[in-house]
Amino acid sequence: MLTNLSIDDDLVKEAQKLGGHKTRRETVNVALTEYIKHRKQQETLGSFGSVLYENCYNDKNQS
Repeated sequence: MLTNLSIDDDLVKEAQKLGGHKTRRETVNVALTEYIKHRKQQETLGSFGSVLYENCYNDKNQS
């Protein structure tokens, strides 16, 4: 998809340098991928403590 965006050049240059990416396109694609992974991890972390379980459950007692 061809998109025209106004992105902070300093941010892109720093991300490109830190990531060792050759192109701005690669830099932005990796950054978006990492952003999505981070957000999904945050969602998962938010669910901790909300799952109910039985303390006395023992899977070895199942027949």
